[in-house]
Amino acid sequence: MKKGILGRKIGMTQVFTEEGKLIPVTVVEVTPNVITQIKSVATDGYDAIQLGFSDKREKLATKASIGHTNKANTTPKRFFKEISGVDITNYSLGQEIKADIFSVGEMVDVTGTSKGKGFQGVIKRHNQSRGPMGHGSHYHRRPGSMGTMRPMRVFKGKNLPGHMGVETVTIQNLEIVMVDALNNVVLVKGNIPGPKKSLVIIKTAVKNPDKVNETVDLVKYSVSPIEENTDLESVSNTETEEVANAEVSETAEN
Repeated sequence: MKKGILGRKIGMTQVFTEEGKLIPVTVVEVTPNVITQIKSVATDGYDAIQLGFSDKREKLATKASIGHTNKANTTPKRFFKEISGVDITNYSLGQEIKADIFSVGEMVDVTGTSKGKGFQGVIKRHNQSRGPMGHGSHYHRRPGSMGTMRPMRVFKGKNLPGHMGVETVTIQNLEIVMVDALNNVVLVKGNIPGPKKSLVIIKTAVKNPDKVNETVDLVKYSVSPIEENTDLESVSNTETEEVANAEVSETAEN
């Protein structure tokens, strides 16, 4: 069945497999979502769950929003999104949805709001080609013909300059590379729409809902933790002395 979770895009990084293959990934922070409403065919005409994400101070929330979240016994939320087509028998009001709802290798669709580009011309906005740049040309980066003479108007849908970006974009068939339930982080293969810290929705892939790719072994980086109450200055001095002694011994050998 379909499932989903709300998260916040952190940025992109890369991970390596045991064979040395580089995988570009996007880090998505998915702090626990709370089910604030359950819709059914009997009451609403369709099955869906409403998820609340990102806590909000009560003084900034409306009374209606506070009353809505109080029914789920949770704090006011900043974002509310519906996930339709789910099996509502598996969910309850006030239940928390965490990162482990997805497993490694699953295919997902990620929806976000694209970055804003401001007012742009047709070359950048619609990928049109420019005209000759010679002095005799009167057509360089202009939109081109506005249409035929007879209607005496510009047809709707004509590619023209205007505001670019800030659109809802969905990228399909992305793979879950890693799920870190302890830190509430999901790594999604490839890039996803939107700037850093923007809201994204991760849902089961529409075209490949049951597909699970074979998992790959990622390189584990082990870092020796520094013991508590350790004098960092003495540690750095010791390391400096070791390096100096190594250089002196190497010089003596030569």
